[in-house]
Order: sequence, then C-alpha cells, then structure tokens
Amino acid sequence: MAAFTTRVELHGAGYDDYETLHAAMEAEGFSRTITSNEGTTYRLPTAEYNSGNGNRDQVLALAKKAASRTGRRFGVLVSEATARTWEGLETVRR
Repeated sequence: MAAFTTRVELHGAGYDDYETLHAAMEAEGFSRTITSNEGTTYRLPTAEYNSGNGNRDQVLALAKKAASRTGRRFGVLVSEATARTWEGLETVRR
C-alpha cells in the first residue's frame, strides 16, 4: 500500500481553524503521526498528515474535502512516499 504525506495550509487562519482542520482530516482517515520501522510513533509537524488510503488523486480529494470544512481558502500538497527519513520530531507518549 502506498504512503502519502499531505501538507495543508489554511490562508488567513487561526488556531481554531487548524483545530477544525485536524478533526476533519482525522475523519477522512488522515493521521498526524508517523511510525518508525522500530515501532516508535512520532508527531508530524503542524498541518502535515500521513495517509495510506488510495492514490494521490484520491488522497488530494479527501484532503480538499476536509480543508473545505474550515471555510478558509487553502492549499494542499500531496507527496507519495517510497521512503521517509526524519529528525527531531516529538515522540507520542502513550
């Protein structure tokens, strides 16, 4: 299954708008975390999301649907990942 990183920018938005976005993205199957090969889960940077559902066009459509619920203008970037490397992300405490 393909993995995707999706970045959403809400134009002229505030904290509450991003909270609405986070809930809408989660409802569409996106996660704000990423898990390493060792099983450690990390929090993604603000307004970046992880998804493994569908293809790029389907992921874009879901992200647009979620972002439109904020009532703000937005930009969305979907990247298909074959491998990911990161540094300095916060671990999710369970």
